[in-house]
Order: sequence, then structure tokens, then C-alpha cells
Amino acid sequence: MESEAIEKRSVPVYSLDGSIKGDVELPKVFFEEVRPDLIRRAFISSFTAKIQPKGRDPMAGKRTSAESLGVGLDLARVPRVKGGGPAAFVPNVVGGRLAFPPRPEKIFHERINEKERTLALRSAIAATAIRDLVTSRGHVIKENVHLPIVVSDEVKKLKRASEFREFLKKISLWDDVIRAKNGIKERPGKGKYRGRRWVKPKTILLVTDELNPPVRLAARNFSGLDFAEVSSLNIERLAPGGHPGRLTIWTESALKKLEEIFA
Repeated sequence: MESEAIEKRSVPVYSLDGSIKGDVELPKVFFEEVRPDLIRRAFISSFTAKIQPKGRDPMAGKRTSAESLGVGLDLARVPRVKGGGPAAFVPNVVGGRLAFPPRPEKIFHERINEKERTLALRSAIAATAIRDLVTSRGHVIKENVHLPIVVSDEVKKLKRASEFREFLKKISLWDDVIRAKNGIKERPGKGKYRGRRWVKPKTILLVTDELNPPVRLAARNFSGLDFAEVSSLNIERLAPGGHPGRLTIWTESALKKLEEIFA
């Protein structure tokens, strides 16, 4: 799958008032072939690396003197506590052991080759420039918006949420933030009792060349909106859930730094 950006070596740069202030040449990484299979594998590798190993006490349910009394007593042949007590030890009784308990030595992490991980990251970056992939993720973008979206470095200096909101309205991206906000719903099942009550859709990813620019504080409360410093980009930010094509805003300086990293 080739990027539509191959036909256009440069894209417009949006200023704070939403007007086009000029053009910027795209780095070569945007012309990479998009590999959804590698992106998915890289995401699974990153996701499973965070799973904490868990296990049971090997003696759980076994701390008992229970033995089977054998046959001929009109009793089930399960182990029983000495003295004619209740059944114990086996999996099908109260307080018995687990048949197949979780074991801490189980390997959850699905590893991936380093070259494949790098190629997946390059592929996920290229996917941010393909309109079909961006819209297939559910993002709302108008036809007049050029992908990839590049903005001037003035955006990094915004300090208030109202200023950042007005900027998104001027470049026709505010509708996607509203979509993410309205899409918040309660998670079904027991997950809601385990610290993940709400399912929150993802919206814009803002990529800058700084770790903590002022705009990060201005927009941190917008639901589903994430930030990333260009040198620390990862597959979970660019392709949440392993699905490429996240709606991404790049600052001019971030684009230049991206070219240096993936030269």
C-alpha cells in the first residue's frame, strides 16, 4: 500500500490563524510502504511487554492431611480430612487446589526483530499521510485538510485550552475532538471494577520536537488527545490498537527532526 503523499513532495504549513503560510518538503519516511501486518505485530509486542507475570502459591489448597478412604464406604472417593471430615485437596471441592493455576514462568511477551520494529514504525508514520487509512479509523476530517498535517512552531507556544480549541477549529479538526468526547462509554464486564471503567476513543496526536512545550498543558484535558516528542515516537501512539492511520499533527521543527532520525 503506497502513500498518497508520493505524488506530492511538499505539503502546506498551517499558521495559527488557519491560513497557509508556505510549503514544506516531506521526509522520505512518508513515502514508505505501509505494512499493516508489521504494525500489528509491533503493537502486540509492545503491548505484551507490559503484562506483569502472575502465579499462585504452589501449595495453595494442598495444606491438608486429606487422604482418600477408598471404596466400599458409600462415600465419594475424594480425599477427606482425617477423622471423617470434609473433602479437600482436589480441584472440585471447596478450598481445594486449582487444576491449572497461572504460573509465573509463563512467557507473555511476543518478541519481534529489531529491524521489523523499525520498519513498522516507519510504516506507521507513512500511514498518517493516507486519507483512506485515517478515515477508516473513524477520524473526522474535511476534504480541504491536507495530509500529513503540518503546523507552524507558533502552536507550541499556546498556553490556554481556549486558544488551542480555536486553532483546531480554524484548521477544521475540532469535529474529531468532539467525536472522541461523545464516544466515551462505560466498559461492559468486570473491567469497569478494575480501574478501566471508561472506553475513550482516540483523537489527534500532536508531535513536537520538545518534551514539554506550553501547548501540552493547554490541551492535556481534551479527551483522547495525545502528545509525543518526535524522538520518542512509538507504535502505540501512532497506531492505537494496532490499526494504522492516526490523525496526527506535526510541527515544522518536528518534521525536520524526523528527517534527521529516519534519514
